Parts: sequence; C-alpha cells; structure tokens
Amino acid sequence: MAEQQSSGGRRPGRRRFLGLAGAAAAGAGLAACGPGARTPSSAAADKNVSGPGDASPSASPTGEAARPGNPDWRITNAGPDRAIEGWADRVSVLPGEGVALHVSTTAPGFTVSAYRMGWYGGARARLVWKSGALPGSRQPAGTVDKKTRMVSTSWPKSTTVDTTGWPEGSYLFRLDADGNAGQRYIPLTVRSASTAGKTVIVNAVATWQAYNTWGGYNLYNGPSGGYPTRSLVTSFDRPYEEYSGAGLFMVYETPLIALAERLGLPLAYTTNIDLAGDPKLLSGAAAVISLGHDEYWSPEQRANVTAARDAGTNLAILGANCCFRRVRYEASPIGPDRTVVCYKTSYKDDPGFTAGHPPTNDFRVAPGADPESSLLGVIYDGYPVDAPYVVTNPGHWLFEGSGVQAGDSFPHLVGVEYDRVNTGWPTPKPIEILAHSPVTCEGRKSFSDSVYYTTPSGSGVFASGTMRWVEALDATGDGSSGDDHAMDAKAGALTQKVTETLLRTFAAGPAGKTHPAQDNIAAVYGKQ
Repeated sequence: MAEQQSSGGRRPGRRRFLGLAGAAAAGAGLAACGPGARTPSSAAADKNVSGPGDASPSASPTGEAARPGNPDWRITNAGPDRAIEGWADRVSVLPGEGVALHVSTTAPGFTVSAYRMGWYGGARARLVWKSGALPGSRQPAGTVDKKTRMVSTSWPKSTTVDTTGWPEGSYLFRLDADGNAGQRYIPLTVRSASTAGKTVIVNAVATWQAYNTWGGYNLYNGPSGGYPTRSLVTSFDRPYEEYSGAGLFMVYETPLIALAERLGLPLAYTTNIDLAGDPKLLSGAAAVISLGHDEYWSPEQRANVTAARDAGTNLAILGANCCFRRVRYEASPIGPDRTVVCYKTSYKDDPGFTAGHPPTNDFRVAPGADPESSLLGVIYDGYPVDAPYVVTNPGHWLFEGSGVQAGDSFPHLVGVEYDRVNTGWPTPKPIEILAHSPVTCEGRKSFSDSVYYTTPSGSGVFASGTMRWVEALDATGDGSSGDDHAMDAKAGALTQKVTETLLRTFAAGPAGKTHPAQDNIAAVYGKQ
C-alpha cells in the first residue's frame, strides 16, 4: 500500500491515507469538518520533501551552517520492506552522550552514517560520523499489547554511538544494508542544554509517533483501518514506517531548519518530550518554533511554553492543528518517556486517568478543558481542505518586502488542515488577522486565518493557520520538490519571505515591544 518516491522515501498512498482518515472520523463520532473534528492528516501522504526549494532569501551563513554538505545523504534504494530498519533508545541526547541503535536487517551486515540536517549550501545535510562494518541479523516482528494495542519490539542493541563533538541539531542516521539491499533512517535530536538568547526548533516527536503505522497500529487505526481498533498507547521502541524511517520529520520540519540555518540565526534544538521534562529549558529563549504538524502535547509542555510566552519569549506556529491532543509520557523497558499515551474518546479507560492524571483527550474538551486557542490565538477548525491563501492585511510588517496586495491569492497553500479565529473560544487580544482565506470543508464554509498577537510581557505570537506553511518553503511549481499540492513558486517565495522576516524579528527579542498588534477582528469578521 506504500508507493516509492524519487527521493527514496516510502510513504502511505494518498488514497489509502484519506480513506483511513474518514474511517477514523466516523469511529470517533466526529464530523470531519466540524469545529471539534479531527482525523489523521493526509498532508504527510501528500508530499515527500526532497529539498530542492533552495531559492530562499539571501543570507550569510556562518559557523556550522557555512560548512560544506553531503548531498548524497538521501536514500536512493529503500529496498524491500524490512530489508533494514531500526530505532534509537533515545529521542534526544546532549552532545557527548551515547545513543544505542537497535537494527534488524536481512543482510549479513550494515553500516551507519550520521547526517546533521541543515542548510550546508543547499545540500541540506552534513556527514558527521560513519561506522565501520557491523554484523546484521533479522529481528522478530513487533508484539501487540492486548489491552492498549501498543506495538513495540525488544530487539537487542546493535551498536552504541558516541556523540562527542557533534553540534546540536536534528540528525538522521542512515542505515545501509550490505550488498545495496536497502536503506532506512533513524532520527535523533542532539539537543541544546540551554536556549537563552536563541530561537528554539522543536522536533515534534510525539506527533511523529502518533502517526507511525509500523506494526499495523497507530493512534488512529488498527489493521482493520478503523478507529475502534487503534492503539491507545504508542511506543518509541520500534522503527518509523513513514518516509523510510524518518517519520514526519522530512515533510514538516527540514525545510524550516534549512531556512533558519541559512539565515545564520542563533538556534537551539529540542523535542516536545524535553520541553515537558524541564520547566527551565526555555528560560531566556528568544523564540520557540512549532513546525508543520505538532499536534500532540503534554500538559507539562503546554504549561512550560505558556510560561515562556508570558516571560517574553516569542512563539511561532508554522502549521495547523497544533497543541490539539493531550498526552502523557510513560516508560518502556528501555527507559523513561518511551511511550505516548492518548486514549482520546476512551480516556475513562485510561488507568492513569483513574489514578489522578489529566485525561489524555483533546485539550478543548472536558474534563479539564483548556482550548488551544488561548495559547495559539487560533483554533483548529477542520479537515480536509485545499484552498488558496488570501492576503487581507498587506500592510502588516510581516509582509514587508513581499510585494503582496490585498486580495492576492496563492493556490493550494491552505490545507490539508486549517485553523481560524473563533471568539467563541478563548482568544488572546489584541490580535491581527493577516490572511483570511475562504475554505469549504465538506460543504461547510469557513475561513483559515494567519494571525499575530502580542502579550503584556512583550512577546509576539504568530500562527500560520495552514498545515502546508513549512512544506511551501520548498514549493517551486516545477515538480522538482516532489510535491503534489501544485503549490507554485509564488507560494514558495511568499512563505520564504514572511518566514525570514518572522525569524529575524523574533530572534531580536520580544516582538510585541517593537511590533505591537493592532486588533482587527471586528474589521475582518464583523462584531462577534
């Protein structure tokens, strides 16, 4: 059911993904486009970003970003299913810490290459380490927990990698089976111990794992393709099925990382699990960047990000459907925080909830309702849509240098999920709507909104309102980026310019002090 991509990645077929999405919505008792609807996004199935959209704004990278890269990092031969695959015993490490890799292969041996993802003159990656020859063996299939339908493996450790001297950043280990039998990735974040004065890139590993179908189950579906047979808990102790083992990282995160590093900004790297575990991690951070699909948050992460915003840290949401599901992290036999617990509509069956933990359901619903709009400024409104992005506030500072005019339209930039301003939910003010894009979601007319609001602390918060924002950074219109949204070079140029302006301004300190928001909800929506 997967299809081979030119860049060597494997992804679920679009038709199958959309079909499963509808089944999940029906099983959850939700209308796919209702205000509280949520189904698995097909955006991951829509595109495999291979990284050619490098016509980003001029800049002068320095340090790590200016080093030469290795364009041969991409997978060119995924090989048959299960030819080689693996997982790491940590989602993140500090520089100098070791990480164990657990690998299964049908080949007698394999090698591992570690690539740091970034700009690197357009190569998008740099080889920082390579193993010698390692012995390989085929490991058993995963096991399925009878109560939670969680898939996990107990594969033995194949090798331990020492990250001494590695710069902080997002990495892909590439596994190469002997005899060119196949290749796969394993992602890893080499995280920052301090984020003070830096723009923080957050790898959304919880969401990657929620959508991971390895072993036949994820938090949406089981082998039958139905919501009732979904996993209630999902484990990091297994490979990623999607994108040759890279999870959702390739689609929703690599284009932004390349742009941010090309701009030469002071960057820090972390994951949402690390943000949940350390209330002080964001102390003094200039900005926090949530990327294209960052749906699954723990209450601890949300509290820590909110506290950072209230202390003057800027926040950018470069996607949609952010901070929608409330999760809890628990240990596996490998170590702490190795499982993502999210019972959703079955939260009453969660032993953790019975024991007094918050429910693992949607943030916006009871018990403990805490709608995401109070942090983001926008609220998730539905799926699926494919619509033009329409500029309504061209004089806004974020559009400086873009040349846009009121009413300018960018086809296909809104999708496949979207957010909007809805004052029926908690909405921070003052808030400015920059783009107000009409959408029709399964017959229901609505809008996707890009917004900017400011807080008493001086922080600025931007939300794109569309899940395709990061993907669009690579849009060229010539098909070379591997997209099938038909986003053109105009969309690429717009998102690159706005994102550059956003990142530079947010990196300079509390944006609300220099760019206070001017509320325009009434002008856009009328009196609400």
